[in-house]
Amino acid sequence: MRQKEEILRDRITSMESMVLGFSGGVDSTLLAYVGTELLKDRCLCVTVREAYHSQEEFEESVQLAETLGFRQKVYTRGLVDRDFIRLNPRDRCYACKREIFSFLESIRAQEGFRYLADGSNVDDLGDYRPGLRALKELHVRSPLREAGLTKEDIRNLSRKYGLPTWNKPAFACLASRIPYGEEITPQKLRQVEAGERILRDLGFVQYRLRHHGDIARIEVARQERARFFDEALLDQLGEQLRQVGFRYVTIDVMGYQMGSLN
Repeated sequence: MRQKEEILRDRITSMESMVLGFSGGVDSTLLAYVGTELLKDRCLCVTVREAYHSQEEFEESVQLAETLGFRQKVYTRGLVDRDFIRLNPRDRCYACKREIFSFLESIRAQEGFRYLADGSNVDDLGDYRPGLRALKELHVRSPLREAGLTKEDIRNLSRKYGLPTWNKPAFACLASRIPYGEEITPQKLRQVEAGERILRDLGFVQYRLRHHGDIARIEVARQERARFFDEALLDQLGEQLRQVGFRYVTIDVMGYQMGSLN
């Protein structure tokens, strides 16, 4: 672990300056923290606000940057109406990453920084991540992955540095809750966002609400499934999700599975 940490710090120092795609998640927060420590204001965190990002996640990213002293810039691109998002093809993530990081590359060039970076880690290589192809094509650096850091390593380092995100649950954009081939609309995204806010307010930690037309399919961490044996909770959850706009509410008995719609 110490060796990986040293490699990470050496890689970032040798970069001299970088623009970082910053979401406020576990990975990008660690990278922003070490980058700011080593490069000072030559580490610029850029957050792109889109309709398929939850308001809570966006607000957390801004609060984190302010609290931890990151240099941050926020932009809105309005990509949700573009066909490569709206029509929801299987390579949606690739097209989205390509668009956003091409925009970040233009910022890097304007700022005169040497590198564009993201928070990908070693574990990302084992999942279906078409966005990684876009990062490779655009020559985006991934210092966490270059240092051989896994998600567990990143959480351990984050805890060592006292970062509040060290145990933050994994999150992905709201578009990932809608099956490929089904149109992505602002209404569906807001339904998902409102539904997941309900799950969070009920105390669930790791969850996803998958949007299947008028059906909401709920996934929670396997160790949290037993909570659904509470009839009062089921009644409350069903009623609140119907108010959001779903006609039927279902529980996935297999629990949360990362990328279950891939």
